[in-house]
Amino acid sequence: MSDPRAGWSPGDRALAAGKLMLAWVALLWLLEVVDVATGHALDGFGVTPRDPSELVDVVPSSFIHFGFAHLAANTVPLLVLGFLAALAGLRRFLLVCALIIVADGLGVWLIAPAHSNTAGASGLIFGLFGFLLVTGFVERRPLGVLAGVLIAAVWGGSIVAGLAPTQTGVSWQGHLIGLLAGVAAAFLFRRRPEPEPGRALGAS
Repeated sequence: MSDPRAGWSPGDRALAAGKLMLAWVALLWLLEVVDVATGHALDGFGVTPRDPSELVDVVPSSFIHFGFAHLAANTVPLLVLGFLAALAGLRRFLLVCALIIVADGLGVWLIAPAHSNTAGASGLIFGLFGFLLVTGFVERRPLGVLAGVLIAAVWGGSIVAGLAPTQTGVSWQGHLIGLLAGVAAAFLFRRRPEPEPGRALGAS
């Protein structure tokens, strides 16, 4: 069985990753337009902790924001980190995102303060940061390690600030769980080493 990535050039991967992230962000902005137009009817898709009926909102909550300022703050880091994470393959990227979103939503449901309502893409952003930070080390790829160091240099301060429990109106619980889920995803979905030159690949 051939490797489906074999026919993809770096340019093809970059184009596919860029299109996916632009479409993802466009969807978030469209949803916020609908939310505002309906008197913030979509805000109810946020997660209220420990209410069994709220479990259905674990995934949708990552796509809903509390106003355009909230969404704007998440747009650039989601675009950049999502693009970088998707460069290695869209299938793995979507699996990583699914794990982060579900783990983050369930974690918020379990440990967020009572009567709170948590939504937004920041849990996913923290997860992608964690994934990109460690995946190069996990897979022993020098370029991946360098990318992780650069990402830490650019966003590390914001990430640390987002984990501070003293901030009001910010779900540090969601940020922390997202970060841990991203690190876990780097181990769960790590790529296998490339075959050595001259060694034939088996086919079936």
